Amino acid sequence: MRQKLAAFSLVEATVGMGIVGTTLATLFTGFTSGFFTMQMARENLRATQIMLERVETIRLYSWDQVTTGYIIPTFTAPYDPDAPTGQQGLIYNGTIEISDTGLPSSYAVDMKKVVVRVNWKTGRLQRSREFTSYISRFGMQDYVY
Repeated sequence: MRQKLAAFSLVEATVGMGIVGTTLATLFTGFTSGFFTMQMARENLRATQIMLERVETIRLYSWDQVTTGYIIPTFTAPYDPDAPTGQQGLIYNGTIEISDTGLPSSYAVDMKKVVVRVNWKTGRLQRSREFTSYISRFGMQDYVY
């Protein structure tokens, strides 16, 4: 009497490897997508920090400094300012635009509109963010100094 040998057939092994391969490809695609999403979120957060830093600094300037061109209209900021030179990551290029508010009210001459724009590249993707705020002649700078 012969005993039957128990084993997988070639078709079963091929289907099993196909399922494992598809699962691994999906898993690694999910990892890649997750890492890219985290990188984008970190870059967006850093851009927001840079814009907020510039606007908060401008709010501490005197009215004469704001209206006479004391503020430098362009700037660059590294992703990681504490890293050694050359290892600071991507560079954010920004502009600051100060203009009249365009409000039809009597106090419009005592206010300015500040627009801070930041541009950077993620790989080959050009990205940008913009922040708009208003400052007043009788703002925070009169209470700090």
